[in-house]
Amino acid sequence: MPRVLVSLLLCATLALAQAQQPSASPTAPPAQPNPLNGLDMVMKHVDDVLWFTRLSDIADVDKIEYTSLPPAHVRNPKAPGATNPLIIHAYTFIPKNLDRTRKQPLITFAHQGIHANFDTSDLHVMRELLEQGYSVISADYRGSTGYGQGFYEQIDYGGREIDDVYNSTLWMLERYSFLDPKRVGMMGWSHGGFITLMNIMEHPGTYAVAYAGVPVSDLVMRMGYEPPGYQALYSAPYHIGKTVREDIEEYRKRSPITHVKDLATPLLIHTNTNDEDVNYIEVEHLIQALKAEGKKFEYKVYENAPGGHYFNRTDTKLARESRQEVYRFLAQHLHPEGSTK
Repeated sequence: MPRVLVSLLLCATLALAQAQQPSASPTAPPAQPNPLNGLDMVMKHVDDVLWFTRLSDIADVDKIEYTSLPPAHVRNPKAPGATNPLIIHAYTFIPKNLDRTRKQPLITFAHQGIHANFDTSDLHVMRELLEQGYSVISADYRGSTGYGQGFYEQIDYGGREIDDVYNSTLWMLERYSFLDPKRVGMMGWSHGGFITLMNIMEHPGTYAVAYAGVPVSDLVMRMGYEPPGYQALYSAPYHIGKTVREDIEEYRKRSPITHVKDLATPLLIHTNTNDEDVNYIEVEHLIQALKAEGKKFEYKVYENAPGGHYFNRTDTKLARESRQEVYRFLAQHLHPEGSTK
């Protein structure tokens, strides 16, 4: 095991032990698990090392920084730097054997989860994309974890997080001249599928093709079946600040289903009838809306596929076959050097 990884794991262990120490004050409330503590950031650094060590055989891996839009909400606009463009971290992957004398395709990958981050649970998908000849960029857009409470509270679901991911695409195209701006695809699952849908509807000329797996599609409907703890992520004072009942139009504005008329990008959607997270009825509502608008797109409904919400991201025969469907669809428009058979 690399020495740096050992050091980081040791730091994580020490941070965990410190986080579990009782409060020094006998009158203080009991300590609660906190995803924003130092351990969260340490574990992010540990996972970063895994990206480099586990994909270095086939890819040049880097973690970069770029600027996006300023914060969506500023408590004190007159504070120094309060309205500066937000700095976003992103991961880049370029196949080592890629012919850089020829134009090559790019995939923008949107990570899943509210207050999550791009981590090595997606490593097998990255390897599959790299083996086909795709360069990939994936941003830890505002609100992602692993960067402290300040960045966590920059969350702007369906708002400027969409711009963060779009700007990662522009950064990659500007940085690497061998990437073909006419062969850019986008993909993601769950909240990543949501971001994919919003990006292709807001920037239809940028993406040649897109895949949205089990995508969040309708926030108004979603708030009707999710528990109060989930709803609180949106109505938090540093986020939307209101419930869907208090401002239904704001939630509609942030929903892909509201913008289906703007779809102009070839799109594949996958959903699963036993999805325990993004209920099938939510994606079905999106599919019906797209059909009503006369949009051309492809979709597949899996019937009670094992794995539920995660059904085609696992390492099973069904999941691998499902991902091959995705790769064949992308390849029709992006024409990577590798095989997708």
